[in-house]
Amino acid sequence: MIKNIIFDFDGVLVDSEILAAKAFSRYMIRFGVDLNEKEFANFAGNKTVNVVEILSKKYSINDKKKFYNDIMNIASNIYKNELTIINGAYNFINNKKLNLFIGSNSTKNRIIDGLQKVKLDKFFKPEQVYSFDLVKNPKPYPDIYLKVVKDNNLNKDETIIIEDSVIGIKAAVNAGVKVIGFTAGGHWHENRDEKELLEAGAILVTNDYNKIDKIIEEY
Repeated sequence: MIKNIIFDFDGVLVDSEILAAKAFSRYMIRFGVDLNEKEFANFAGNKTVNVVEILSKKYSINDKKKFYNDIMNIASNIYKNELTIINGAYNFINNKKLNLFIGSNSTKNRIIDGLQKVKLDKFFKPEQVYSFDLVKNPKPYPDIYLKVVKDNNLNKDETIIIEDSVIGIKAAVNAGVKVIGFTAGGHWHENRDEKELLEAGAILVTNDYNKIDKIIEEY
């Protein structure tokens, strides 16, 4: 029986991955680079600083510090004005009488701000929110999920993780916890193949919280 759910945050509870793509797309046009928002989906789940590093090398952007700061400013404004909840997330969480946690490659303050904006903060106290800055290694390392399990004395067999990226799926698999691949976020455009999540180790992939509800009831 499933008693615990650990959610990734971006792309699972809030539709923010597409907003990050929008921020990078707007910024890269300054360098004459047309970075399509759909193409950016490949970076989903990565820390922003890692994406900056990759794009800096690829497009010979020398001032990585300015690149990072500019992106954070653009993304912050977009996040503040355009962040929305993932379809079905509120009802799913509101109806679940289970132990709920968040394990994310984002920062804790940003997660808490996002939860407040989409009215999910009443379901997640700060101590239920785990971010990469609380552990040594971010996803795809299992550190975040292992810390959630250890801190709360969870039984892995009674726990399930919901993830939207290959990086997140790998982190869950490496932690030895069952993981569902979730594709309801805007970054999962119609031409993107969900097989990548199955190949990374997800037990199944869906874009519907109602289906996740049924799967949890079966375990």
